[in-house]
Amino acid sequence: MKAYVQRYGHDVVSGLEAIFTNKVKSFLTALGIIFGVAAVISMLAIGNGAQQEILEQIKMVGVNNIIVSPTETSIDQDQDESSADAAQISTKKFSKGLTLLDAQAIEQILPTVSKVSPVIDFNYSAILNGKSKPVVLEGVTNSYFELFEINLSFGELFTTEQSEDGFPVCIIGDNIRKVFFNQEDPIGQKIKCGQTWLKVVGVIERRDFTASASDEMGISSTDNKIFIPAKTMLLRFKNRSLIRADEVEEMISRRNQESGNSASENLNQLDKIIIQVAETEQLSSTAEVVRRMMLRRHNGLYDFEVTIPELLLKQQQRTKKIFNIVLGVIAGISLIVGGIGIMNIMLASVMERIREIGVRQAIGASRKDIIVQFLSESTIISVSGGIIGIILGVVLSKTITAVFDIGTIVSAFSIIISFGVSVLVGVIFGYIPAKRAAEQDPVNSLRY
Repeated sequence: MKAYVQRYGHDVVSGLEAIFTNKVKSFLTALGIIFGVAAVISMLAIGNGAQQEILEQIKMVGVNNIIVSPTETSIDQDQDESSADAAQISTKKFSKGLTLLDAQAIEQILPTVSKVSPVIDFNYSAILNGKSKPVVLEGVTNSYFELFEINLSFGELFTTEQSEDGFPVCIIGDNIRKVFFNQEDPIGQKIKCGQTWLKVVGVIERRDFTASASDEMGISSTDNKIFIPAKTMLLRFKNRSLIRADEVEEMISRRNQESGNSASENLNQLDKIIIQVAETEQLSSTAEVVRRMMLRRHNGLYDFEVTIPELLLKQQQRTKKIFNIVLGVIAGISLIVGGIGIMNIMLASVMERIREIGVRQAIGASRKDIIVQFLSESTIISVSGGIIGIILGVVLSKTITAVFDIGTIVSAFSIIISFGVSVLVGVIFGYIPAKRAAEQDPVNSLRY
């Protein structure tokens, strides 16, 4: 073993000397590997970041949740009717839209449903001690916090009496606490929304919100929200299902003026209903039962939409996985191109150093010695390029996160794979030039 190390160690040293003698050429040779490794690491980091974001979104929409949200009215698609008949039926059929009674019926009738929470959203300005901040006032039940795994850092949830009787109480987000109460204890203090003073009974734990999904999926930051009981919203703020005569006249006048060019006003009592299914296997079937149940309650009018956020997000995850594979393959091709560059440069180097090869063979170097020398050169170049590429890839990933606000996660797997491939490329594409150098005729090499 010692003899082998002494003999071939000298060949490796000779390879190193050749690299340092031609520093610029060696660096240019390694550039392909450097950028290839950096591309693989950064592309996989972007892919891992995207997958992690989707996993966070799945967690934030809750497990086994179904969202029922209002849409523009349309006729039951199952009915085989002409457009004229459909238009006539649409004038006769009437739906109250999404109401609190719908949420209660779903919770009471469907055995596969474990939790239900209505959601009512309005934009208000919160006011306290001369400070004002625009907030989202959201009417919910206690089930809402369980559906989305929302924890409280201070206080407690609404009591049964507060929820049922519409007490003016609220649970505030972390940003609301910082703006209005700073270091003070907000529990028991009051904050004004609209014309109503709300007593703070709880503060939501801060949640780092980086998800890019829309609020239609039920994902949104809680830090700038004030939560109140759903019945408090309907009794003390606004109930869209109750319309006064003057409001009807105003709406008719507005529609006549706008000539139907703008979106119709939301007259649904609820903005959405969040439903949690007990078992994952029952998610799709429960969603279909909810759809049919809502259709009957709304007189055959499709003025609602039933979505399963988790399934939508998982579909996005599958799509992103395919996209990540494509990115990885493209980045991997650059590594192959870098390997071809090494082979070309090494072949050119063999032609330039034919006399050196002849001299080494004349003083006793075997074909194995020549192969080891040139193979060590290509391997050292690829290994060095791989190490530099790893550093560049990590820096590039951090830069993408800082500049473009795109989440990236550099994994050990991507580093090991890219570095391993770079070494393998150096060995494979370096062997051909090394073998060609070893096959040179010593006599002809000395005459060169």
